[in-house]
Amino acid sequence: MPEIIKEQVSKDGTKKYLLAFQGKDLIECVLLSQNYGNTLCVSTQVGCRMGCRFCASGKYGLVRNLTAGEILAQVLLINRLNMTPTTRGVTNIVLMGSGEPLDNYENVIRFLNLVTAPTGINISGRNISLSTSGLVPQIRKFADEKTQVNLCISLHAPNDQLRQQIMPVAKRYSIAELIDAAKYYFEKTHRRVIFEYSLMMKDGQPFNCAVNQARELAGLVRGFAAHINLINLNPLNFDKNAVLTPPSRETAMAFMDAVIKSGVSCTMRKNKGDDIDGACGQLRLRHLANEEN
Repeated sequence: MPEIIKEQVSKDGTKKYLLAFQGKDLIECVLLSQNYGNTLCVSTQVGCRMGCRFCASGKYGLVRNLTAGEILAQVLLINRLNMTPTTRGVTNIVLMGSGEPLDNYENVIRFLNLVTAPTGINISGRNISLSTSGLVPQIRKFADEKTQVNLCISLHAPNDQLRQQIMPVAKRYSIAELIDAAKYYFEKTHRRVIFEYSLMMKDGQPFNCAVNQARELAGLVRGFAAHINLINLNPLNFDKNAVLTPPSRETAMAFMDAVIKSGVSCTMRKNKGDDIDGACGQLRLRHLANEEN
């Protein structure tokens, strides 16, 4: 089992854990309490090499992949710490912590087989979501596995030019290729694809969250079983020079309204754990920065 280096508890009940494997490799996992159960966000890598501008996970690059057993250990540990005599501590899992799950493909597939096994913790694939920055060949390969896992794709921009400014992976795979892969996933699994979209401002102006960009976004996914999950950017709280910031509530709601009026399913994710380094990788990055000092 990993060692717990630090635990933070938010005023909204969210619990964030900084864990160490082999005494040195730091990762995070987050437990979010919902009215339908407890969702655990697990990490799949120590660090990340995707280099998305708004994410703290890749600040120090990729250290190594986690094994299937190390990913499962996060679930078993947090479940044991939070279970009661009548309820599980973990009922749902999202692979949205540090790392790109599809960059650690074989270990992630092995983990999914273990965590859904009837002889094990037996969490349904329908209660698991996997988030990817958009590795197109791996998405297609994952579709062929025919799991019932929910696929979430980090999109964050309505066109290639803008997406390439914030996500290096966009220079390798176009949005058109990504949408085709998402449609292929739906065809193979009959599971609706979720597109994650963080709303961002730059220098006080909408960067990817203007109303015309909402209509452009809707045009990308209209016509197949897709859902847009909007997220107000969780800024790097310790970075006073951060260029990208979250929009006002009015700007965010206007964007969502424009997507819905364009005929696409869309919701706004409620931010949780904002007061405890809520964004992915922040707790680990702050701990490493403190060690350097």
